[in-house]
Amino acid sequence: MKNFKPCFLILLMMLCNCVFAQKNGNKKPNVLFIIVDQLRYDALSIAGNTIVKTPNIDRIGRQGAYFKNNYTPMAVCAPARASILTGRTVEHTGMNNNDAYKPAPGVMSQQTYDEFLTSAGYRAEYYGKWHSTPAHFEVYQNPEKLTSKGTPIMGPGMQQHFRDYLHKNVPERAPKKGEFIDSFSGRPYTPNPLDKQLNGGAEEGLKNTQPDFHGELDIPSEYSLTAQQAKETIDALGRMKDKTFSLTCSFHFPHAPMLPTGNYYQMYPPDKMPDPVSIHDDMKNSPYINANGRLKNMEYADVEKIKYMISDYYGLVKEVDDWVGKILDKLDELKLADNTLIIFTADHGEMLGSHGLREKNVFYEESAHVPLLIRYPGHIKPNTEVDHYTTNVDLYATIFDYLGQPALPSDGQSLRDLIEKKKSARPDYIVTEWDFRGDVEPNYMVIKDGWKMFIPQTSTSQVIDVLYNLKDDPHEMNNLIGNNSNRKKYTDKVNELKTDLLQWLSKNNSKHIDGVRERMVIKN
Repeated sequence: MKNFKPCFLILLMMLCNCVFAQKNGNKKPNVLFIIVDQLRYDALSIAGNTIVKTPNIDRIGRQGAYFKNNYTPMAVCAPARASILTGRTVEHTGMNNNDAYKPAPGVMSQQTYDEFLTSAGYRAEYYGKWHSTPAHFEVYQNPEKLTSKGTPIMGPGMQQHFRDYLHKNVPERAPKKGEFIDSFSGRPYTPNPLDKQLNGGAEEGLKNTQPDFHGELDIPSEYSLTAQQAKETIDALGRMKDKTFSLTCSFHFPHAPMLPTGNYYQMYPPDKMPDPVSIHDDMKNSPYINANGRLKNMEYADVEKIKYMISDYYGLVKEVDDWVGKILDKLDELKLADNTLIIFTADHGEMLGSHGLREKNVFYEESAHVPLLIRYPGHIKPNTEVDHYTTNVDLYATIFDYLGQPALPSDGQSLRDLIEKKKSARPDYIVTEWDFRGDVEPNYMVIKDGWKMFIPQTSTSQVIDVLYNLKDDPHEMNNLIGNNSNRKKYTDKVNELKTDLLQWLSKNNSKHIDGVRERMVIKN
């Protein structure tokens, strides 16, 4: 990996900015980055979902580029966000879990794209969920930075910031009979049959966590968390309309707690929700048989109860889509749309009962495959579809490319070649990591031409190896290797994917390359 002196980079960026601005009438392009927490790839109508309608999110892809096969760097919040912000693999950021508020030496030491853009004259503001190393949000110029408790609104204070907002707009009240208190908002909600409190509470000695809450939150929809985060973004657009800006709107939902408000609750009737195809998978030949407390949370394998979660989830997705529409309309109103690069993506997906699982943290499609839509009028042709496998690590380089900035150090590469349908030396596979807790679970996923393999990072791991053919088995229920007696039939395909993985590890100077090289995936 090459080393670049920060001062040289800044001077180079300023020079390129001057040249770029002269060519474009002194109007540098803006950036609007919209990131959604826990939005799976198939929860959009542009992806073929026939239940939830997302015309506003779809608009970004219809008027620009829609990436059909985009994946998270790591299927959990903080690591995925660190890779997006820095363009680095998870191993290189060192951010390998969600404990993001306890900075450690060397963890996410790279500068973010907003730190570079600020040095180049951009004004950067950020609204919503941060969930990354606190040092990096000091660059943002939000007018309001602290909650009533003195905590940063972007970091661990996001929850308190929402409560402050509610305190100003919605009178508090005690819960009525049959209601509980949502630990996130502090407000009453009516539970549905999947709710943990309704079903006896948490396990002994444990507290209920966000994924345990399911039902209807008693807050007017115009004051929901999604509404707050979108309104702050819209206000920022009005305030920064005459500046060159990098603006991020980071929606918390449809992440848990799955508590829609108002008409969004049961907008999609639970009894009309489809059963997850893989909900009854016995997982006997899967490394994820115990993932996410699966055997302790059997209600997520209940075909009747899971319908409530799907209904709530889709309601939350629809609310995000409605507010994305308002943000896009504001861009149009301010005549900023033609000069603004818009990126829409998610940090990871949500299992929603597939394989009897909730949440993320695994390499299954519902968890690892995420949406990506990019719009930049005059530079990206409408209705561009990209089939090639991509990863959010590439967004860092893509931003600088379209903004006319110099190519900064990155583990990814600009997606512009794919958008413009140009030939490139880009690999025809991508790799996703799980760099947490060592080799007690799969550490790498490599996907290529519909084939998908998971393996751990050492030759001694007892974790089951996995190979799926997504063309024949889109729901990932038939592991072709692992404990499969016919696994030797797939030796050539496994070796091909393993060679690709080793190439990727070598390119990124991974310390795990020797362990993966020694791993014999097909065993006698």
